[in-house]
Amino acid sequence: MNICHQPWTLVPNHIRGKGGREIDKLRGVTPALDTDSGSEAWIGSVTRVGNPPPEAPNYGCSEVVLPDGRREFLFEAIAENPQEILGQTHMRKNGQGLGMLIKYLDAQAQYGLQCHPTRPWAKKMWNSPYGKEESWYVIGTRDDTAEPAYILLGFKEGVTREMWEEAYFRDDLAALENLCHKIQVQVGEAYFVGGGCPHALGEGCLVVEVQEPADITLGAHPYSAMPAAWRQKNPDVPAGLYDERLLGAYVYDGCSYEENLRRWRAPRVTVRKGGWGSEEILIGPAQTKFFSFTELNLAGETEMLRTGFPQVAMVLSGQGELFWEGGSLPVRQGMELFFPYDIPNFGVRGELRMVLCNPEGAEIPMQA
Repeated sequence: MNICHQPWTLVPNHIRGKGGREIDKLRGVTPALDTDSGSEAWIGSVTRVGNPPPEAPNYGCSEVVLPDGRREFLFEAIAENPQEILGQTHMRKNGQGLGMLIKYLDAQAQYGLQCHPTRPWAKKMWNSPYGKEESWYVIGTRDDTAEPAYILLGFKEGVTREMWEEAYFRDDLAALENLCHKIQVQVGEAYFVGGGCPHALGEGCLVVEVQEPADITLGAHPYSAMPAAWRQKNPDVPAGLYDERLLGAYVYDGCSYEENLRRWRAPRVTVRKGGWGSEEILIGPAQTKFFSFTELNLAGETEMLRTGFPQVAMVLSGQGELFWEGGSLPVRQGMELFFPYDIPNFGVRGELRMVLCNPEGAEIPMQA
């Protein structure tokens, strides 16, 4: 059968950052270890990291094992027949890219306080078509951290740009973090992170992150605190531009702790359910139009819910089998998959939990 009409198996990777033990555990890798360059996994990615190393110009891009046995970068496989793999509707909206970026993030230590630009700010300052709205789905927590798993997310009520700038130019990270809400998180919760919203993934969190396909990350340190090596590597970014890009990217609209939770913590919405299990929206149109993802909890057999767009999927637990017209594929916890947009008679059976990620433009048909 045509490889464009059946699922593809993605090759697991690790991308930068300190951590990775919990990702290894999820994937069944032993021994599961933390490393200095393993806290992220980019899944189904056709996006390169910002400033990739010269020896790895495609760093950040996912590889795929195609049904005919070939192994290549996903963007190369798509380029061979983009219309048949992605579909005309997707290509009109997102071109040959996927219009989204999916990751596992495993925080052995707290990530740095940061924000990402809205699309208008990204266009103005970087001439980028994408900002970086993102979202987190908490799928695990560590049991050996100094405090329970947490995130920093959103400005506290009353925070102004003047207050933020005063601490920023002092390079007072503790003061900046204190201007943000700290939220203890639980497995199963999903959070939306809007463009311009300050945030940091706290130690002990293992999350699925779904976001716009850009790698524009703005930290919390002023230009004056950046290392000389960074300045030499970025001679086209003078102090004034650097600080304005960062300070202007934040949206200074803080609120109370309770309102902050209502704003950013996403309730589950049931798409469909039956004797076979259920599928629920974790992040969807109530939060953003730029991407969406659902969780399928299966104990039986059902058809895969198709949107007319490609999907990226991760099996979080259990095992089973994908089947379609002319073939089948055993799947188990830890597998990562890419689904071309048109797979005839596509279904799944078994006992498993799977996250299904959709790009901008995809509409999830509600059946519940």
